[in-house]
Amino acid sequence: MRRRTVWIAVAAAAVLALGGGAVFAIARSAPSTEPTSRPRAAEAVIERGTLSGSVKATGSLKFADPHDIGSTITGVLTSAPRPGATVGVGKPLFLVDNVPVFLFRGTIPAWRPFASGMGDGPDVQQLEENLAALGFFKEQPDRKFRWATTEAIRAWQKATGQERTGGIDLGRIVFDRGELRVQDVKVQLGGSVGGGAAILSVTTLQKHVNVKLPLTSQQLAKVGGAVQITLPEGTRTTGKVTSVETPQQESDGSVSIPVLVALDDPAAAGDLQQANVTVGFPSEVRENVLSVPVAALIALDDERFGVEVVDEKGSTRRVPVTRGIFAGGRVEISGDGLEAGQKVVVPKV
Repeated sequence: MRRRTVWIAVAAAAVLALGGGAVFAIARSAPSTEPTSRPRAAEAVIERGTLSGSVKATGSLKFADPHDIGSTITGVLTSAPRPGATVGVGKPLFLVDNVPVFLFRGTIPAWRPFASGMGDGPDVQQLEENLAALGFFKEQPDRKFRWATTEAIRAWQKATGQERTGGIDLGRIVFDRGELRVQDVKVQLGGSVGGGAAILSVTTLQKHVNVKLPLTSQQLAKVGGAVQITLPEGTRTTGKVTSVETPQQESDGSVSIPVLVALDDPAAAGDLQQANVTVGFPSEVRENVLSVPVAALIALDDERFGVEVVDEKGSTRRVPVTRGIFAGGRVEISGDGLEAGQKVVVPKV
């Protein structure tokens, strides 16, 4: 009598050593010593190579470094860019009393006026570097405010329609990381500003991904570590971890590790301004191993798994296997007589 074979689709989670993995399906058959006569849906090749396991976490793609910019100049806001606009280095951020406040590149906040006779300092060199980049300062930037600095300021003031004083009042320059994207304008035109109160909410033009990694996987988050990013509609790209913050408790009582990821290719995000993405953190790497698609696994009994190897004549034999890691829809296997290039059955589930 021909035995009746029962195929059951079973969902199983391949839990990697650090708490993550992929969900996969296993074909399970009732034990039998009779030859297999069921139809095969497809065949796959046993491959030898490197398998990289990963822990996946949901992240949020956003523009990087959100922060506010205010004015130390007291007055009335007479002009401001629209949300979504880009402000380049050397361009006005907004106007107070119809006088522009300019964006320059730098990490040192402006804390004093720039004028002839001022003391030496890194802020002077930062100013000269900007004037040089804009084409107004012709010498080597240094910490000294010299006649060449005064002349460069005057040339810049003339080119931008300002009064040619050769000095810059405190508050007329804002030093930031570079060109900025305006996210929001916090003061209506005609409103009073001053005292450093926020006028613009801005970001950089770069996008990054915020990820909350489970505490059990914290050892995967290393600054400089490479990750895989899956964007909406399945587009894939890569990135690197740029910062790892201290653990924080979530509203549900769990603990997570905030991780920041920069895209290797910012253009991969296209026009996306904000989106949910999936980030894969490499966990375990197995080199020079045999692997097959996860669907090729069959349950030989309650404890053992195997694959069905196809010979040159089309006959099949079941070979018990030891499973290793699951990664990218494949599973590491080892077993007697298994070699790269052999074909295995991928059953219909």
